[in-house]
Amino acid sequence: MRIVLKDGLVVLIPQSDGDLFALAQWKSAHADHVLTVRADQPDVSAVELHDLGPRAEACREPLNVVSTSADPLARIISNLATTPFELDGRRYLSVESFWQGLKFPSEAERRRLAGHEGPRARSEGLRQKYEKTISYGGQEIAVGAWDHWQLMEKACRAKFQQNDDARRALLATGERPLVHVVRRDSRSIPGVIMAQIWMRLRAEVRKAGP
Repeated sequence: MRIVLKDGLVVLIPQSDGDLFALAQWKSAHADHVLTVRADQPDVSAVELHDLGPRAEACREPLNVVSTSADPLARIISNLATTPFELDGRRYLSVESFWQGLKFPSEAERRRLAGHEGPRARSEGLRQKYEKTISYGGQEIAVGAWDHWQLMEKACRAKFQQNDDARRALLATGERPLVHVVRRDSRSIPGVIMAQIWMRLRAEVRKAGP
């Protein structure tokens, strides 16, 4: 194996069929990973490159959690994902089904939206304007206030506790910052609040264990 050192670059050039096979295997196992040079290695005549893992996780690149993301983890964490769960005696197909249903004062309407997948629930919810308050569990809650956001967190918690795929996706994001950046931010629950909910629940789920 021939090694060429350049500024910020190490090039490995196979010199035999064995080298070619070994390098192909190594590349496959470390594709898009981050490597670091140990500064404290005892043998100063050698250089060790240590694998820090996939680049996105090692560098803690933010993950934008939206339903249209190319990343499957982001899509299933998204509120629009079909991730059935039960909350307060009602079954919802997605968090969005719960959230958009809160706009409707009629329990019949909320029950109807609960059975819709996220995109359809969102579409119907966009046609229904919020009043200043909503009613839930016998309480009047100001729209866009802390108690309103707590309902979102309650629904997301139920989703990640009850849906194995969603929980695995959330944990698979490791320590990456989660963000929620969309073209038009929500007035009822800003993206920064939504992202904080996901990261808080991630820590909660990780602490709870399997």
